[in-house]
Amino acid sequence: MIELEHPTAHGRSRASSALPREIVVVGSVALDNVETPFGRVENALGGSATYFATAASFYAPVKLVGVVGDDFPPEHVDFLRQRRVDLAGLEVIQGGRTFRWSGRYEYDLNTAHTLDTQLNVFAEFSPKLPATYRQPGLLFLANIAPELQRAVLEQIERPELVALDTMNFWISSRRDALAEVMRCVDVVLINEAEARQFADTYSLLGAARTILELGPKAVIIKKGEYGASMFTDGEHPGETYFFAPAYPLETVKDPTGAGDTFAGGFLGALAREPVLDTAAFRRAIVHGSVMASFTVEDFSVNRLRALTPDEIGRRFAEFQAFTQF
Repeated sequence: MIELEHPTAHGRSRASSALPREIVVVGSVALDNVETPFGRVENALGGSATYFATAASFYAPVKLVGVVGDDFPPEHVDFLRQRRVDLAGLEVIQGGRTFRWSGRYEYDLNTAHTLDTQLNVFAEFSPKLPATYRQPGLLFLANIAPELQRAVLEQIERPELVALDTMNFWISSRRDALAEVMRCVDVVLINEAEARQFADTYSLLGAARTILELGPKAVIIKKGEYGASMFTDGEHPGETYFFAPAYPLETVKDPTGAGDTFAGGFLGALAREPVLDTAAFRRAIVHGSVMASFTVEDFSVNRLRALTPDEIGRRFAEFQAFTQF
């Protein structure tokens, strides 16, 4: 069975930091136009780093690295600061326009139809980490080019745990570079279609094994409304496989950002764990599912604006109740 509590390749014992650990996230901050069968929003706060940081901030201190233009609304900055997200790493390009994404969902909310993507200042994004960001407890490399993920790793000193996310575009256009970054991280988060694409196989188990052979200690495969699975090395299924369902919801308005919110809940929960072992990873996955379940109940991060720790605790307890037998 994998011993996740062992020191990582970066050299620091996972249990050595004061709790909660600080988290650094590097990714996109965006303005989204989203339409679903249940409504529409324009210029809503979005981006992978935004969703992650908002979710993780319920658990631990978060430091965000990203880029926006000077058209980025001040109220969005105020919201992130109210969530106690450190924005020293958020670069503002004067005269530039913020990354914008427009998408539509049908009743199959697992599939987003991209209508327009304007990278704007994000096209030239070159992550620069302030000195105070370079010794985090945990690092999340959100969905950016693998070369940029590697550049971030070169600026970081001995993180306890590094996790990355990716997407089908990087798998098809930068697979070798992505594989090299995967060799340097502890956890890979990826959705099921992307896992199959990366490993060129229909089998999720086979896909997870292909990624694990590169070096990560765990692969977490996100399955949207069907939950998430974790694969680790070992000899027995009970040791190497864990599955958490999605929370059953009657009302789902917007799935945008659910995967990044899942990652935020997952790493946020790990930031509070004294030892990062397999049991801690399993609890953290449930926290990820809990946070994602709140995000999809409204557009953008609107549901998270009014979310309370008590609501998180109650929903976590409900997960325990309906998954135990």
